[in-house]
Amino acid sequence: MEVTCLLLLALIPFHCRGQGVYAPAQAQIVHAGQACVVKEDNISERVYTIRESDTLVLQCLVTGHPRPQVRWTKTAGSASDKFQETSVFNETLRIERIARTQGGRYYCKAENGVGVPAIKSIRVDVQYLDAPVLTVHQTVSDVRGNFYQEKTVFLRCTVSSNPPARFIWKRGSDTLSHSQDNGVDIYEPLYTQGETKVLKLKNLRPQDYASYTCQVSVRNVCGIPDKAITFRLTNTTAPPALKLSVNETLVVNPGENVTVRCLLTGGDPLPQLHWSHGPGPLPLGALAQGGTLSIPSVQARDSGYYNCTATNNVGNPAKKTVNLLVRSLKNATFQITPDMIKESENIQLGQDLKLSCHVDAVPQEKVAYQWFKNGKPARMSKRLLVTRNDPELPPVTSSLELIDLHFSDYGTYLCLASFPGSPVPDLSIEVNISSETVPPTISVPKGRSVVTVREGSPAELQCEVRGKPRPPVLWSRVDKEAALLPSGLALEETPDGKLRLERVSRDMSGTYRCQTARYNGFNVRSREAQVQLTVHFPPEVEPSSQDVRQALGRPVLLRCSLLRGSPQRIASAVWRFKGQLLPPPPVVPAAATEATDHAELRLDALTRDSSGSYECSVSNDVGSATCLFQVSAKAYSPEFYFDTPNPTRSHKLSKNYSYVLQWTQREPDAVDPVLNYRLSIRQLNQHNAMVKAIPVRRVEKGQLLEYILTDLRVPHSYEIRLTPYTTFGAGDMASRIIHYTEPINSPNLSDNTCHFEDEKICGYTQDLTDNFDWTRQNALTQNPKRSPNTGPPTDISGTPEGYYMFIETSRPRELGDRARLVSPLYNASAKFYCVSFFYHMYGKHIGSLNLLVRSRNKGTLDTHAWSLSGNKGNVWQQAHVPINPSGPFQIIFEGVRGSGYLGDIAIDDVTLKKGECPRRQMDPNKVVVMPGSGAPSLSGLQLWGSTAIFLLALQR
Repeated sequence: MEVTCLLLLALIPFHCRGQGVYAPAQAQIVHAGQACVVKEDNISERVYTIRESDTLVLQCLVTGHPRPQVRWTKTAGSASDKFQETSVFNETLRIERIARTQGGRYYCKAENGVGVPAIKSIRVDVQYLDAPVLTVHQTVSDVRGNFYQEKTVFLRCTVSSNPPARFIWKRGSDTLSHSQDNGVDIYEPLYTQGETKVLKLKNLRPQDYASYTCQVSVRNVCGIPDKAITFRLTNTTAPPALKLSVNETLVVNPGENVTVRCLLTGGDPLPQLHWSHGPGPLPLGALAQGGTLSIPSVQARDSGYYNCTATNNVGNPAKKTVNLLVRSLKNATFQITPDMIKESENIQLGQDLKLSCHVDAVPQEKVAYQWFKNGKPARMSKRLLVTRNDPELPPVTSSLELIDLHFSDYGTYLCLASFPGSPVPDLSIEVNISSETVPPTISVPKGRSVVTVREGSPAELQCEVRGKPRPPVLWSRVDKEAALLPSGLALEETPDGKLRLERVSRDMSGTYRCQTARYNGFNVRSREAQVQLTVHFPPEVEPSSQDVRQALGRPVLLRCSLLRGSPQRIASAVWRFKGQLLPPPPVVPAAATEATDHAELRLDALTRDSSGSYECSVSNDVGSATCLFQVSAKAYSPEFYFDTPNPTRSHKLSKNYSYVLQWTQREPDAVDPVLNYRLSIRQLNQHNAMVKAIPVRRVEKGQLLEYILTDLRVPHSYEIRLTPYTTFGAGDMASRIIHYTEPINSPNLSDNTCHFEDEKICGYTQDLTDNFDWTRQNALTQNPKRSPNTGPPTDISGTPEGYYMFIETSRPRELGDRARLVSPLYNASAKFYCVSFFYHMYGKHIGSLNLLVRSRNKGTLDTHAWSLSGNKGNVWQQAHVPINPSGPFQIIFEGVRGSGYLGDIAIDDVTLKKGECPRRQMDPNKVVVMPGSGAPSLSGLQLWGSTAIFLLALQR
C-alpha cells in the first residue's frame, strides 16, 4: 500500500509537501569573465586574477526560499568587513574595462528575511605592467656638466606593475650581471616609489659608453608581454639646463601681449620642454610651442606662476618659474578710526582722528596713494601725518592722521590710488568729516523681526542702518553651526541692508544676523540685530502608499500620519474612495480641540464593494499631501521555489522536456484560502499561451506546491505565469522564465546523458593544446553554403532544433590537425565504466575519431580506448566503449582531419555509466530510427498516465 501511494505521488502532476520549505539564504561566488588565474583553495577566500582593461564578471549563485535578494559591495582592504554605500543589486556583477584601482575584495550579500544574510567574498587582483621609466644620475660630487671617465653613473629603472616585475639589464644585446662584469652593480634602492632597479656603473670605462636596455617582465601573467626602454650613454650625456628671456617676476599692463621664452643651455639627449600654470591650466588662447609661451591680450585673471620644465631623463628636471603680475586696482575702501587711546567711538574736537584707505592691487606693493582735502592736495604738517603700512590694518594701507582735531579740519577728504606711469585707471574714494559724521546704529523695522513665507516664494530680510556715513550690512546665519547663507557664502554684504532670497526652502528657516561692516564707515565695534525667518511648507505623510490585505468580512483600520510640516499640525483631512468623496469620520470629543498629527478611517467589514483605492488628503493650511491605500482581499503572489534539484527532465528522442515547477504561497492566512491557481505557459517570442487551472486544498504557510510541466520543446525557454484564486477572485500574479538546461555530469557520475543542447555543453571544454576546436551547431545554425556530401543534416533526434558537436575540416585546416573535447573530471567510484555515444562519419575525406581516457591518478596520462577511421555513410551510429580507470579521470573525444575538406565528423548523446557495456552491440551500419519516422513508440508521459489509472483502479 505505501509503495503504491508513493508511486501515485510521483505520477500525479500536482501535489504538495509539508511545511519547512522556507530556508535562509546561501551564496557562492563564481566567475564568468576573462579570468587569468583563479585559486580554488578555499571557496570563501578565492583570488580572481584579471588583466587591466579586461571585463570582470562575477556571479553570486544563491539558494534559499523565498528567492534571496543579492547586493554586491566592495572594500579596498581584505581585512575590512564594512560595506560601502554604493552597491549593485544584481546576481551578476559586471565591470567593463576594469582599472587597477578597482581591485580589492568584493562581497556578495544574499538575504531573504529568513535567518541571517549569507555573505561571501572574493578578492579581485588586477594585473598590469606599465612602461618603465629610465633616468640617469651622477653622484652628488660629480655634477659638473658632462659625464666622463672615472665618474660613477647610476641608471635607475622604475616601473609600476602587479605582480612585482622582474628586471633585466642589457648593454647592447648582452645581459649584465655582477658575476660577469666587476664594473657594474645591480641593486634595489630603499625608500623609492614603485619598483626600482639601479644599474651602477663604477668608474666609467670606454666600453661603458653604450646603449642600455631595461627590460621588465611579469612572466607573461594574464598574457601581459614584456616591456623595455633603451638609453644611450655617451661622453656628452648631461642633465638639462635652462634660462629665461625675462625676469622671474614680470609685471605687465592689461591688454598687452606677453611672450616668454625658455632657452635651453645644456642637456644631452635633447630635453623636452613643457609649460604649466599654477593654479589651473594655461589661460584660454595661450599658446605653448616648444620653449615659447605666448598669451595674447593678457587680463588680470591671467596672473600667476608659469613654469617651464625641461626633462631628458638625465639628472633632475630643470625648472624655471615666471611670476606674471597683471596690474589691476579694485575694491577701494576706507575706515574712520576715532581716538583709539581714549577708546572713543565718536568724533570729537580736540581728539585725534585717523582716516585709512586701502585698495586691492596687483602688484600690491607698487600702488601709490595721494590724499586731497576739499579738492586740493593735503599738506603734511605737525597735525597732519600720512603713513603707510599701518600694522593694525591690511598691508599697503595709507592712513591720514589728524592730531588734535580742529574745526578747520572738517571737510571732504579724497584718497586716490594709482600705478604711476601705467594706463591702469586710478581708483578714489571720498570721506566727509563734519559734526554730522556719527557712528552707525542698526535695528530691525517694526513688524519685520519675524518673516514668514511659503516654501518656494521669495523673501526679504531687512535691517536699517543709521549714521553718517552708512556702512554696508553683513549677513550671516546664527542658529546653525557652520551653516552657509543660501548664496553659499558664510558672510554676504548688502549695501542697503536688505537680504533678498529667491525661492526659499525649508532648510533656510532660522535666525539671521545683520551687522555693520568696519570698512566704509567707523572702525568701531560692530552693531548687530537679528531676524527670524519661518518657512511654511506642505505636510509630509506616511504611508505614501500601502498595500492592505484582509479577508472578506473582517475590519480594516487605515491611518495617515503627519511626519513633518510647517505648521506641524493637520488642519483638515479628506478621505476618498475610488476618487469619490467620503463623509468625514466621527470626531472624538476629547480630541476635537487638540492639534492632531494623524487621520483614521475604519471599515467595519471588508467586502468586494469596499475593496479598492482609498486616498487621505491631509492639509496644514500651506499645502496638502496624500496617503494612498490599496485595500483588497486579493491573495498575495506565489513565491517560486528555485532550489528544485534537477527540475529539467529531458526526452531527447522526442525533442521534449518536462519541468518540475515548485512554489509556496506568500502569507496565505492574510486573506481567504486559495482555492486554485491559474497557470499560463507561453513560449518566448510567441504570443499564444496555454492556460489551465490547478485546484488545491487549504494551503499553509511554507507548504511546497508542485506541478510538472510537460511537452516543452527542446531547447526553447518559456514564460510561466501563476495566479492564485480565492473567493474574492484573482490574486497577484507571479512570473518567471524557465530555460532548458542539460544536466552537467557530477564528479560522482549521476548517469546523465549529454545532448549538447545547452551552451555549457555539460561541462565539456576545448583542449588548449590542440590545433582547432569542436563546434556546436544544429540544422538551423549550420552554414547553408557548407560542403555537400559531408556531415549530418540534423542531430540524432532528427529535428532542426537539436544540437550536436562536429569538427569543421575546411580551410585553414590541414591533414592531421586535431580537435579535442575534454569532459569534466570524474571521481572513480567503480571498477568498470561504459562510454556510450552516437557518431556520424560521412564524407570521402573522413579522418579518424578517437576516444581517449586521461588519468589523473599519478600525473597526467592519456590512453587510447577506441578509434574509428574512414567514411561510414550518412547515418548516425552508436558506440559503447568499456573503460576501467584507476583513479580520477576525464574522457577526450579527438577528431583528426583527413586528406581533404569533405571530412566533417560529429558526435551526440554522450553517456557515461558505471558497470560494463551491453554485450550486444548495435549494428554499426544500421540506421537509427528518428522520431516522426512512423515507427511505433510510447512516450513516457503516456506510460505514466496509463500506470496511474491502473493503480487507481487497484485502490478501489
